[in-house]
Amino acid sequence: MTISAPSTAWPDGLLLAYYGDDFTGSTDAMEAMTAAGVPTVLFLTPPTAAMLARFPDVRCIGLAGSSRGRSPAWMKEHLPALFARLAALGAPILQYKVCSTFDSSAETGSIGCAIDLGVRHMPGLWSPMIVGAPRLKRYQVFGNLFAAVDGVGHRLDRHPTMAHHPVTPMGEADLRLHLGQQTARRIALIDMVVLQQGSETADAVLSTRAGADTPVVLIDVLDDATLLAAGRLLWEQRGEGVFSASSSGLQYALAAYWRALGLLPQQAGLPTAESVAAIAVVSGSCSPVTAGQIRWARENGFHTERLVLDRALNPSMRDAEINRVVDSASAAIQRGISAVVYSAEGPNDASVLGFDAMAATAKLSRADAARSVGTALAEVMRRLLDQADLQRIVVAGGDSSGEVASALDISALSVIAGLAPGAPLCRVWSDNPRRDGLQIVLKGGQIGGDGFFGEVVAGRPINT
Repeated sequence: MTISAPSTAWPDGLLLAYYGDDFTGSTDAMEAMTAAGVPTVLFLTPPTAAMLARFPDVRCIGLAGSSRGRSPAWMKEHLPALFARLAALGAPILQYKVCSTFDSSAETGSIGCAIDLGVRHMPGLWSPMIVGAPRLKRYQVFGNLFAAVDGVGHRLDRHPTMAHHPVTPMGEADLRLHLGQQTARRIALIDMVVLQQGSETADAVLSTRAGADTPVVLIDVLDDATLLAAGRLLWEQRGEGVFSASSSGLQYALAAYWRALGLLPQQAGLPTAESVAAIAVVSGSCSPVTAGQIRWARENGFHTERLVLDRALNPSMRDAEINRVVDSASAAIQRGISAVVYSAEGPNDASVLGFDAMAATAKLSRADAARSVGTALAEVMRRLLDQADLQRIVVAGGDSSGEVASALDISALSVIAGLAPGAPLCRVWSDNPRRDGLQIVLKGGQIGGDGFFGEVVAGRPINT
């Protein structure tokens, strides 16, 4: 492939357009760009010309999706049109934004399927993949993905959560092998040794990897130096445009390189928010991280209320169960007490261990039952907003975030303040005046410390 000289200026128009495979990951990518100084907006439906006109200075556009929990058949039906809409916006990089823990399998959330569909919409001779994101404690070394928990690094196939994920357990940390179970496409690697040898070596190696078959080329990221090198390689070798299935590591890498070129300010960051009297939280996350946050909330004055799943999945009991938790949470909020409504408290919760049996009793598939829980939590939040005077809300769990955001008449989101990395405080844009201006946090299961919900109330980190 042709090796281009470094660019010292941005091209006109959009720099990046991305589809997020879940809602929390979509806001993570938006946060990374906004914090770096790149104006970014996340849409919940493909933006119309009128919607885009509301954001004349935007340089990065995201579209929040739900493909992480979908089948390849669903992807083949829905993703091509969405990719085409995003590609038509003219950005030189079209990204399929994936989780930094690479949640996927051949049957559910297939990243390989998404790549096979997406590369058709961009002319590039390679499909770069950046997954490592040191800010999020995610590291890729010689193609293997690692994540740190409580200061301890774990290979993903030995990670305390991802190795036992209920839907997409990680059985292989080498992303070449894991992805190879999802696509027949050629998969190559630019490893950290190549990156450390400098740009000429990396460009030369890439020229031997790229080709008319548009291979996936993973790029190692271990630290700030390899992050910068990965961003340089992607940006300078984008050619006429590339499709990239990557985590927000792509955003961090591009920002690092643009900063090195002087195109972005050296001191990036997000403002802190003012505190609020009380918040409402709904959680569909089964993560032990979120379980710790629920326990912290209970021990620190929050009202916590469990959504009883066998009732929520029973059509004759569903509305009454939703009303029960809404009335309880609303009464707390009206007294100035923050409320958390949750469906599970960690991976060993009885509602998780017994979920298949509850789904079978309700005559639902596991996927349909999970979606039903998400829509129940969405209805809880919708009714809470109608009953209580709320300025700020939180949704925990990627699938739950998608269901809730879709139920609240949200057209778009923009970042207004930072909290934990990967979970910013966002402003809601909506044609519904009751929703426009609402502040929302969409939090992935693995994001934040124990006191995260307290931080959302305070608008800043707190000592936990």
